[in-house]
Amino acid sequence: METKAISLGRSLSVPFVQELAKKGLISVPPRYVHTDQDPPIISLDSSSPQVPVIDMQRLLYEDFMDSELQKLDQACREWGFFQLINHEISSKLVGKVKLETEEFFTMPMEEKSKYVQQGDLEGYGNMFVLS
Repeated sequence: METKAISLGRSLSVPFVQELAKKGLISVPPRYVHTDQDPPIISLDSSSPQVPVIDMQRLLYEDFMDSELQKLDQACREWGFFQLINHEISSKLVGKVKLETEEFFTMPMEEKSKYVQQGDLEGYGNMFVLS
């Protein structure tokens, strides 16, 4: 079976947020502000919305699969992320991935730029910046 590459168009080259922060900006540049979206809810109040939790085990059992898939769909559409539980990935591996991710993002921009996206979805950066 032949696979075909999907072109997502071109993105504009924009400064990395990390570089902007180093310049001591005191306000968010307008290109990063989306006025068509609700502002984020930042609260420690337990009545505020909670990050969706998806149970991997429930996705594997027919009795619970449909309801958990609906929760997953809603989390992806409305939040863009979720917390996955009961995935059976060892806490040691999760910790290692977290540590290596932190190490990557603290590298100098020159070093991170070696891993920048080159026309596909893999790599560092954001191919969806289409101002």
